Parts: sequence; C-alpha cells; structure tokens
Amino acid sequence: MAKIYIPYGSVEGQTAQIAEYIAERVRAHGHQAETADLKHSKHTLPGGYDGVIVAASVHMGKHEGFVTDFVKKNRGELDRLPSALVSVSLAVRGDEQSAEGYVEKFEEETGWRPAHVGLFAGALLYTQYNFLKRQLMKKITKDEGSLDLDTTRDYVYTEWDGVQRFTDDFLAGLAAPAG
Repeated sequence: MAKIYIPYGSVEGQTAQIAEYIAERVRAHGHQAETADLKHSKHTLPGGYDGVIVAASVHMGKHEGFVTDFVKKNRGELDRLPSALVSVSLAVRGDEQSAEGYVEKFEEETGWRPAHVGLFAGALLYTQYNFLKRQLMKKITKDEGSLDLDTTRDYVYTEWDGVQRFTDDFLAGLAAPAG
C-alpha cells in the first residue's frame, strides 16, 4: 500500500474538488491519500510518503504563488519521489497550447520537471464571483466565442474521466518495477 500526498492551491474551489477526487480514487485502489490546502498549511513536504501529486489552479496566466513556493522549497523531495503536477485552468477548454505554456512557465520558475502532468479544465463559477469579476469573466468568455454567458449559474468543465485515468496511470507507475 502506497501513501500519497496531494498538496493543492485553489482559489475558487475547483482545484480542491479535483484534489479530493484524486484522493478518493487513490483510496479506491487501496492506498492512503492525504490532501493539504497549501494556502492554509505548512510549506514543508511531510515525510513518509511514497508519491506526491501537486495540484494548482491558474489565474491570470500563472499558477498560484504559494504552490510555486511549495514546489521550490521541496524540489529535492519532488525529484526523488514519484510525483506529478495537475494544472487546472479554463484554457484547457479552448486553448490547450496556452495551458501547456502555463506548465512550461511553472517548470522554468520552479526548476521542477514532473514526470506526469495532467491538464484539466476548471470551472466558471459566476455565482461565486463579485459583480466586477462576474462581468469580467463574462466578457472574457464571450470574447472566446463561448455561449456560457448566463451569470445566474455555474459551468463546470472538468472531465472527471480524464482525472480518473490520470490518477490510475500515476498509481500504475508506482506499481511498475523500475527498469
């Protein structure tokens, strides 16, 4: 049985939901999983884990600074352990090249090159935004040609099957003999 640590950075909650989903999937495979909100926890990777999946949301073209700080501080351990990055952004939905660019910038900034990277779409949570952010997100969404402009509801774009496959692949890599 492996013990997996899943630290995450989430602003509006979708990345937190993805991290919790990954933890549930890890447990369903008979392993242990612990999630940690990096906004409210220590930035030191605790010992005793067999793998790490870092999950980070992208806002304004960058991953959350506290996630970047965590990765920089723990890069040695992340390089030593089987580790992965989950990058969550709305760009995945329509501009995967931009989403990949966010990961490249993150890798350059942190020096960490995770063996596994999952790009997942987040959510457009109009009902949680204040007036100004709601109008800004509606304008951006409209400019991108999307019809998801009803600000009285939320739009969740995360492909949960993809998150499941990503998690299963990561766990299969833990079980594979080193060759």
